[in-house]
Amino acid sequence: MRLVTFFAIFLFAFSSVYAQVNPLQVFEKDSVAPAFQVQRIKDIKLKYVPRSAKLTDPRTVLNRVKPVRKRYKQFKPTSFWTKVNEFGLNINEVAFVNWNAGGENSVSALSSARFVRNYKFRYLNWNNEAQLRYGVNAQEGRKLRKTDDQIRLASAISFRKDTITNWYYSVKATFNTQFSNGFKYPNRDTPISRFMSPGYLFVGAGKSYIPEDGKFNLYISPLTQKATFVLDEDLSEQGAFGVEQGENIFMEIGFLINNSWETEILKNVLMNHRVSLYTDYLLSFGNVDIDWEMNFNLKVNKFINANIGTHVIYDDDIKFDEVVADDGTVTDPGTPRIQFKQLLGVGLTYAF
Repeated sequence: MRLVTFFAIFLFAFSSVYAQVNPLQVFEKDSVAPAFQVQRIKDIKLKYVPRSAKLTDPRTVLNRVKPVRKRYKQFKPTSFWTKVNEFGLNINEVAFVNWNAGGENSVSALSSARFVRNYKFRYLNWNNEAQLRYGVNAQEGRKLRKTDDQIRLASAISFRKDTITNWYYSVKATFNTQFSNGFKYPNRDTPISRFMSPGYLFVGAGKSYIPEDGKFNLYISPLTQKATFVLDEDLSEQGAFGVEQGENIFMEIGFLINNSWETEILKNVLMNHRVSLYTDYLLSFGNVDIDWEMNFNLKVNKFINANIGTHVIYDDDIKFDEVVADDGTVTDPGTPRIQFKQLLGVGLTYAF
């Protein structure tokens, strides 16, 4: 009896172990020739479906598809260029009809354009700007007169040693001149200035302080070459704007400081400031030439704004009250003076 019981326990234990170690028969042999066998996988149904599994019908049901009604913007890659295109036109008009207090009818127009192309990426900063201005005044009883005339081009390329500092090593070039002849009214026969008479070119190298927002720019150059061009022969013979009589170019080497700052001081009131200080090493060190311009733009809406501006220039090479004798010799070369200009206008502005 004990032997039968022991034998039954042994068979039960052997069958249990065999059932645990016997692998699942997933593959079954295909009934083909003995030399070639194909294994096919059986379809095994999952007993427990994972919670995150979504057993959906892959076929598309057309009555559940909705049209795309929202138009998405096209993807544009990031650009390291910033650009500004501005066009402005200010018109002032005064008309009188049987006005007891008196007065003369007049119309003034001032057009302006400003283009900016700046590139900034990591260590490199490249700023380019062009400013164009021209204004005229028509008054009853007299001919057309010029009220403003400016061409200004500037380009500066800067490089810094890391992306933390705001100090750059810079090379900068600036060019200034005018469009048309200038006169000392009412004399309209003898121009006192022309295109490229004078023309100013500054080229130098130094260091710049440019914060991340780019609204403030301080440029200090211990070595800058200033070239004064007087290409008109009559003005050249007079020795105007500092050139020698009969010469067309006057060269100087000196120290230059430039600063520009643009900020919103009040709501819809934008201040734009630019100043240039230059002194020559060789001829008149310590005598500083000043070119300072400040403008306030009062924005009414997207297209209408008001502008208040001042421009101050002092150049030791520009003389006033020159005295010329009857034989043409200059008895008194005159003295330099502060030049001042003030602008006030309301007009249209378009930017894109």
